[in-house]
Amino acid sequence: MDFRQYAAQPDDRLELLTGALLIARDAHPGLDFDALEGKLEALAAPLRRRHVNELPAALQARAVGDHLFIRSGFRGNADNYYDARNSFLNEVLERKVGIPISLTVLFVEVARRAGVNARGVGFPGHFLARVDDAESSVMVDPFAGGATLARRDLHDLLKRVGGKLKFHESMLDATPVRHIIARMLMNLRGIYAGQGDYPRLLLTLDRLIDLMPDVTDELRDYGYLCAKLGAPHAAIEKLQRYLGALPHAGDVAEVRSFLSRLEQDTRSAQN
Repeated sequence: MDFRQYAAQPDDRLELLTGALLIARDAHPGLDFDALEGKLEALAAPLRRRHVNELPAALQARAVGDHLFIRSGFRGNADNYYDARNSFLNEVLERKVGIPISLTVLFVEVARRAGVNARGVGFPGHFLARVDDAESSVMVDPFAGGATLARRDLHDLLKRVGGKLKFHESMLDATPVRHIIARMLMNLRGIYAGQGDYPRLLLTLDRLIDLMPDVTDELRDYGYLCAKLGAPHAAIEKLQRYLGALPHAGDVAEVRSFLSRLEQDTRSAQN
């Protein structure tokens, strides 16, 4: 399927791996999904043979973490954190480096193939994994080599990356797949904007609009970017949608003024 078809599915049908690979395919056309799933299966095979899913959650988390980040050599790319390749799962599997969210996707997908109940957690400012058994749960930081985090560690992490936010148990809830994929796209949005890579930024905004149609900032930014790239009709359509969705937004006057000039320029060009 293409990304638009993927995004149109109900939340309970969205698969994390498919979404992550569709993002990677934008940068790597012709990406072999089956081959990459085979690599994940191969990574999970030793864990299945050891029946790690029969252990308590803390030991499951440690087993998966040690396998990926000690024996297999995956690690957080602190030296080149904003390299877009850190967001593409095929690159993570090939280069064995990534950022918190891509390493969490790796952790979750390998763990699940070993029978471990693992999910991603959108902790403020730093993505984590969560492993659950019937009686307990444990938080894991894949970017920190699979370290398991006690409550004190989570409070310390929040102080470092969450600003003045106060810790709340809901911060440890599993994040829906749609929001994980959106966060991966938002990371790429920031990278491409910082690099001035407008074609890739435009595509990323398009993906975000498909995935989260109610998130209106992307409509506005997409409209401005289309205008910058010389696509006024697309710009007008997106800015009109933005104003229709948020008629009382703080920047309405600015957007209306820009849209009016753009419509006037477009009419003049047609005459």
